Amino acid sequence: MKVDRIMMAHGSGGLMSQELIESVFKKSWNNPQLEPMLDGALLELPPGRVAMSTDSFVITPLFFPGGDIGKLSICGTINDLVACGARPLYLTTAFIIEEGLPLSDLKKIAESMAKTAQEAGVSLVTGDTKVVEKGSADCVFINTTGIGVVPAGIDYRPDRVEAGDQILVTGTLGDHGLAILAQREGLRFNTPARSDCAPLWRIGQVLERFGAAVKCMRDPTRGGLATVLNELAQQSNLGLLVEERRIPVSEMVQGACDMLGMDPLYMANEGKMVLFVAREQVLEIVASLKDLPEAENTAVIGEVVAEPRGMVLMETELGAQRILGMLEGEHLPRIC
Repeated sequence: MKVDRIMMAHGSGGLMSQELIESVFKKSWNNPQLEPMLDGALLELPPGRVAMSTDSFVITPLFFPGGDIGKLSICGTINDLVACGARPLYLTTAFIIEEGLPLSDLKKIAESMAKTAQEAGVSLVTGDTKVVEKGSADCVFINTTGIGVVPAGIDYRPDRVEAGDQILVTGTLGDHGLAILAQREGLRFNTPARSDCAPLWRIGQVLERFGAAVKCMRDPTRGGLATVLNELAQQSNLGLLVEERRIPVSEMVQGACDMLGMDPLYMANEGKMVLFVAREQVLEIVASLKDLPEAENTAVIGEVVAEPRGMVLMETELGAQRILGMLEGEHLPRIC
């Protein structure tokens, strides 16, 4: 291409649009479904229920320790499909690009998306680009929609949760939120803050072996663990009791939150899952998850109780109980 930044003509649908698609997107995402360059993708799906999820990504900054908006857009939608019990297969994407964005940044983002999708065994099969005037967006916004298939015997829903079920998280909390905050504000710590952004398809594969023993799964992104727990308490119409001492938070994140007056239980995560599983198989499930590098810090943090319905209680390190409420207001904007 003869220019080094996005111009309005790249969104015209003409020659420059075709050059952009060929040199950036098709070159990075090359696969058999994309190759015909049709108005859509023709896909082969295995037997099972189809799961579909869509998400939009508007994070700032575009590049951060542990990832970038491209990697995040792939991980976020893959993880939503995994939380539904699906095997992720295909992704579509749409870009809203601000005039003036360096083409080198756009290429890095496209290549990061391709690398992450390939790692997870997922294909980017169709997409769209729009270019808007400078000042009408913030560099680039990305939407991804994913399709997967739920195997027979897998059914993850809040209304399957029962009193006595155990609550798990698959690793330390707050890493993504702190990494973004540190990058924005120029904060420096002895141990650098790094996002946990990762595609969690292998967690889904491990959990398939346990069938009906896995009741429900969610990824604690915006609003963090506390918000997801409150949503599930309300949706299941049961109470949740978690123990503060069991919740995994790294020393670096906890120390930074103490200094900044923030709570890691409300900070965003992009590489963790919250699970509700049958008590009888919890030890086996935990042991299997810990074999995965992305889930080696899996911990049982509490259990489902009959009362108080629709509420989350936390037993503090002092032995008292307090209500763990849902996030109120804006903890950290533009986090994903």
